[in-house]
Amino acid sequence: MRRFLQSLELFEENERKKLAIFTALAFSQKLSGLPPETVFQPMLKDNLVGKGLVLSFITEFFKEYLIDNSLDDLISILKRGKVEDNLLDFFPAAKRTEESFSEHFTKEGLVSLVEYNEKKIFEVKLKDMKSALTTQITEETDISEVIETVKQRVKDAKLPDVEVVRILWDVIMDAVQWSGKNQQQNANAALRQVKTWAQLLNAFCTNGKLELELIYKVQMQCYEDAKLMKLFSEIVRSLYDQDVLAEDTILHWFRRGTNPKGRQTFVKALEPFVKWLEEAEEEE
Repeated sequence: MRRFLQSLELFEENERKKLAIFTALAFSQKLSGLPPETVFQPMLKDNLVGKGLVLSFITEFFKEYLIDNSLDDLISILKRGKVEDNLLDFFPAAKRTEESFSEHFTKEGLVSLVEYNEKKIFEVKLKDMKSALTTQITEETDISEVIETVKQRVKDAKLPDVEVVRILWDVIMDAVQWSGKNQQQNANAALRQVKTWAQLLNAFCTNGKLELELIYKVQMQCYEDAKLMKLFSEIVRSLYDQDVLAEDTILHWFRRGTNPKGRQTFVKALEPFVKWLEEAEEEE
């Protein structure tokens, strides 16, 4: 099998297609004695890849295999063959771009594979951005420099605004130095962190929708982390004081918030602050 695959250029096009179909069926029928690494690794010879023979073969393989198997099954085979993270290696060097990948496999009717790849790339970009920001925030880099880093990452990776807000909150809170079970110290540390990095949040919470997303993010963290359960109202109040959250956004969440997790407890805790907001609104 290895010799066949390393000699693809010696076959006619229809013979290469038959070989690809046979290979897919061998995996589909779970024939023993044909491990994935035997198939995928030998093909990655520069001359075969450069002529487009490998891409043609692998495309026919994918199409045939997915007739009777799920995308998860295919990904499992690719992982075992150690090529799941390097699918672009099947493309000739000049076409080794994400755009070419999407265009080629969409044209071949493999939209699910394209969507999987796009999701994977997106997750890698999120992870990279989170890592870069974690380093800067831990080292207490100047806020203006952090803001520029975020803007550049967002531009390069085309990240949605909502994801940016979620990442910023995660990174800011992950950098807090928690002190075991001392509730007051934890509360002080969390609120100090919010105040320190409010300007960063403010730079990217640029409308009501994003502000609401931030409140939901705070709600989920306070719900899931016992040491923050009683801090929800104080964090919201602090974000309001730092001009990150507008009054209308807080009132919208209070009156019509849709996330039920911990909502009853948090609404009750926020009641005094909301009452103060409403009274101030009436006086105006």
